[in-house]
Amino acid sequence: MRMLAGVALLMATTSVAVAQGYPAKPIRFVVPHTVAGSPDILARFLGTRLGDTLGQQVVVDNLAGAAGIVGAERVARAAPDGYTLFVGSSAVVINPNLYKKVSYDVVRDFQPITALALAPLVLVVHPSLPARSVREFIALVKSKPGAINYASGGSGSAAHMAAELFKSMAGVDMVHVPYKGTAPALIDLAGGHVSVGFYTVSATSGHVKTGRLRALGLTALKRSPAVPGLPTVAEAGLPGYEASTWIGVLAPAGTPRELVERLHGEITKILALPDVQQAFAVQGFDMIANTPAEFAAQIKSDLAKWARVIKVAKLTVD
Repeated sequence: MRMLAGVALLMATTSVAVAQGYPAKPIRFVVPHTVAGSPDILARFLGTRLGDTLGQQVVVDNLAGAAGIVGAERVARAAPDGYTLFVGSSAVVINPNLYKKVSYDVVRDFQPITALALAPLVLVVHPSLPARSVREFIALVKSKPGAINYASGGSGSAAHMAAELFKSMAGVDMVHVPYKGTAPALIDLAGGHVSVGFYTVSATSGHVKTGRLRALGLTALKRSPAVPGLPTVAEAGLPGYEASTWIGVLAPAGTPRELVERLHGEITKILALPDVQQAFAVQGFDMIANTPAEFAAQIKSDLAKWARVIKVAKLTVD
């Protein structure tokens, strides 16, 4: 018993010492998506502020590939020393249900630090579609089962999952047209080659302002200051619907508790700054800044939610 107590004391003392000397070298933010996406935008913004606070450079490393799986797997296998962190989206909980080969377990292999923000999507349609509200849109799709196409940035993307959840809850049938990225999907949607899509506020705002797209609803549970006149999908015709993408920071499992607490404290201090909150709002993000325990519960809840959607839609990707 004395030996076990001694080992526990030594481990605790070592962990505290590591936390006190942290960081002694640059920190790496692994973003499992391409440059200029929502996770990348927040990672670079946060990295600059966090680097100033901690006195060490924070390097953003975009490891895109396989819908975010490549970057997630890299962090899951990294040393749990606080120097390699994952800044990604809720794709990390969608992929294990969608892809046949995913070598990480998001609950077992990661230590949540905090969810940074929600990135709500906007349900947009091409103006040629005679629907000016969510209710009208649902009625239209029901009258033409299988005749209306929706575009996404790829199988398993946020747009894909948002549309499949919509289909399931509304009891409608739309055909998925996957693209290799959001940009080409939006180009074809604005050009009228497809009719419907779910994309971020920042990605759709220019098209909506010029009349190339019509916004029908926001996928969050509350309205966004970035588009104050736009109702949520839930209030405009599909009660209970919510399909926002969260962006959060996770560390490899086994990261010392003291480091997790240090990182959580520094990040949430940055998120509480008025100019940071304003910058988030302009981009259409809803700030979260929850605790590691709350983020862990959110991850488990979303795993179950998207598993149900994927099962109902009979989706799978090799």
